Amino acid sequence: MATVPPDLTLHPNGGEPLSVADQVTMFHLVLVALDPYTYESAWLLETAGRILEEFVGADCRTGWLVTADEADTSAFLGPWESKFLTFCDPDRTAVRAMGIEATPALIHIGGDLTVIGKAEGWEPDDWRAITANLATMMSWSRPTFPKAGDPVPFAGSAVGGAKEGSAADAAATEPATEPATAEG
Repeated sequence: MATVPPDLTLHPNGGEPLSVADQVTMFHLVLVALDPYTYESAWLLETAGRILEEFVGADCRTGWLVTADEADTSAFLGPWESKFLTFCDPDRTAVRAMGIEATPALIHIGGDLTVIGKAEGWEPDDWRAITANLATMMSWSRPTFPKAGDPVPFAGSAVGGAKEGSAADAAATEPATEPATAEG
């Protein structure tokens, strides 16, 4: 099984940097990695937020890992930012160290820094396997998805280099083709 380097630094939005090892001392860490400069991450924001909400109160830490600086992270997440831990990763060091090659992604990291589960892109069955395992480990209820309005499965976008614009610019530009939703 893959592991995350213990000295990998996570940068909380508006906070002091912490190592991943510091984050998993007491609880598992479950992150949704998003790239605010891509449509794929924007399409999944509400669905991912709803999935993370299901684990509020469980013995795990849930949060966002956003490949942007603090300002663009805040602009992209909007009200979702204050609901969970939010880490900024503008140079994509953390996503690469976690072995994430495409966003959006869901990653579950155990207390021993083992990557217990990882899914890239939006394939509900892959995300469901991770969340079902997490729910079993936490003795928690399993989230139900996809629901009406959720996007149909799609491949993620490759984790690239530096940002090309701002999150506000990406949000203001309509995609050429939006994904279909689960309702048809």
